[in-house]
Amino acid sequence: MTINTTANTERIRPRDRDAIINSLRAGVVPKIGQHHIQVGRAGELTALLADIDRIADDGSAARFVIGEYGSGKTFFLQLVRSVALQKKLVTVHADLSPDRRLHATGGQARSLYSELMRNMATRAKPDGGAMGSVVERFVTSALSEARETGRSPEAVIRAGLGQLTELTGGYDFADVVAKYWQGHDTGNEQLKSDAVRWLRGEFTTRTDARAALGVRTIIDDANFYDQLKLLARFVRLAGFDGLLVGLDEMVNLYKLANSQARNSNYEQILRILNDALQGSAAGIGFLFGGTPDFLTDSRRGLYSYTALQSRLSENTFATNGRTDLTGPVIRLASLTPEDLYVLLSKLVHVHASGNNEAYLLPAEGLHAFMNHCSSKIGDAYFRTPRNTIRSFLDLLAILEQNPDQRWEHIIGSLPVAAESNPDLEPLPDEAGSPPSAARDDDELTNFRL
Repeated sequence: MTINTTANTERIRPRDRDAIINSLRAGVVPKIGQHHIQVGRAGELTALLADIDRIADDGSAARFVIGEYGSGKTFFLQLVRSVALQKKLVTVHADLSPDRRLHATGGQARSLYSELMRNMATRAKPDGGAMGSVVERFVTSALSEARETGRSPEAVIRAGLGQLTELTGGYDFADVVAKYWQGHDTGNEQLKSDAVRWLRGEFTTRTDARAALGVRTIIDDANFYDQLKLLARFVRLAGFDGLLVGLDEMVNLYKLANSQARNSNYEQILRILNDALQGSAAGIGFLFGGTPDFLTDSRRGLYSYTALQSRLSENTFATNGRTDLTGPVIRLASLTPEDLYVLLSKLVHVHASGNNEAYLLPAEGLHAFMNHCSSKIGDAYFRTPRNTIRSFLDLLAILEQNPDQRWEHIIGSLPVAAESNPDLEPLPDEAGSPPSAARDDDELTNFRL
């Protein structure tokens, strides 16, 4: 009995096949080939595709993609980024961490900005590191316009950059891009490199920036969001349709023990959300990935900040199977057993590089594997399927390398563990105090009459 999937006629390139299999076996999201294994969540994806179209139409968007740990949030965000690249958007993405936040005073916001810029991607450079090519494209398009109009290239570039000066920090941003053109025009590679470094947020002192580029400011904690809005305007000048910013692992803000640090970050989120809802920003969208606790916990989550709770409260009529995907919060629906069956079928197809004759497991084997997982960990095997997928790929690896073994003899001995969330412990506070001490500001232990 063969496995019937819609992908049966599609051959998989060895590069895509290895990237998908190796990433999933390691428990991480593949950067390429996501369409080969996408299942379910069509409504959620359609809603975000509408956001991408709005961004391309000079609009803005902000979405919170909420799902349980291991439910596929990161995969979904990566899939949306891939679609955005095909729609001619520039994407930047990063995971938040103790050293990378939206708001800070010790360089953590600048560190997040630098990480975003390192991961900048375009359709021509989907793996990141696209800042240089974006600036080069702006210069090249200006040169083409100069030839067509008979104006000097510098005049065309200055006219284009003039649109940036109306935004906060726009003068220095425009000066740095002009320095890149100067380096391009004179063959000064060091000047071009310094300009790209500044745009990536890699200068740590104003003294160094002034010596290298003659500008008095740098990208730091104080202007993180303003620089993203400038970048969104600039990529449109370079010929792209907009900027999509993906921020995953938002639970790291929920874990902050210091309530003042949390609230400062939530204020930054509120600012971004207000701009998106009111249409104040142009050509930029934000995707925030987090767990339900990050959103709804009334003590430490976004709901602990009253202004955010009022904006992120979900439609009270969206119950009993009714959905509303027009609000800022998108809850990822859990996969069903049927969805997981299709996913495992696609993994068999990918593992065989798209060759139907090379399938290592028949349909009966899929059913036996799913029954085994269900008996081990219950319905978590399809609701949070990361470990289920890893165990399944381990099974395929054994069958591939031991052709004398039969799947019937192996499946019963496969270990399958329920997904556990390692992100529940709070982080040290700003001063490096241990979590137990830093948590006191949220408790009554320091209260005295």
